Amino acid sequence: MNFEEVKLLLVEKFGANVITGEETSGLQHALLIEPDMIGQVCLELRNNTNTYFDFLSSITGVDYGTEINRFGVVYHLASIPFQTQLTLKISKENNRCLNELPSFPSITAVYGTANWHEREAYDLTGIFFEGHPDLRRILLPDDWEGYPLRKDYKNAEYYKGIKID
Repeated sequence: MNFEEVKLLLVEKFGANVITGEETSGLQHALLIEPDMIGQVCLELRNNTNTYFDFLSSITGVDYGTEINRFGVVYHLASIPFQTQLTLKISKENNRCLNELPSFPSITAVYGTANWHEREAYDLTGIFFEGHPDLRRILLPDDWEGYPLRKDYKNAEYYKGIKID
């Protein structure tokens, strides 16, 4: 199934509002999905015999910058039997307050590998995944302050008495 056919399948299944846009200028086209629908979309793409995107290769948390205060998540799906790939993106505005993290639905119920990918995105960009079974830091120490891949992140001078360069 090609990009346009996948798009049509999703619109027929979920309605026109499921796709909020598309990116076709890069090496791999991406569908911009309504954030609250990402779990249902992934489940359909995995279970549908015409698409069978059975492999989640990565999830990436994205900070789109302090000017627009927008955070997003990029999902790279692959269908091993059909030898195809698909990129899905979701995003929303957030005030950048560390007490109100940007929040998106977890897809761990659809893809088991999302567990570690979502933890990494949480750890490095501060994106909260609703419904995640064990959302905690995975790369940084539990007492680390802040999220290093945010555009406004400032390195601490010291961590536990050790100077950070």
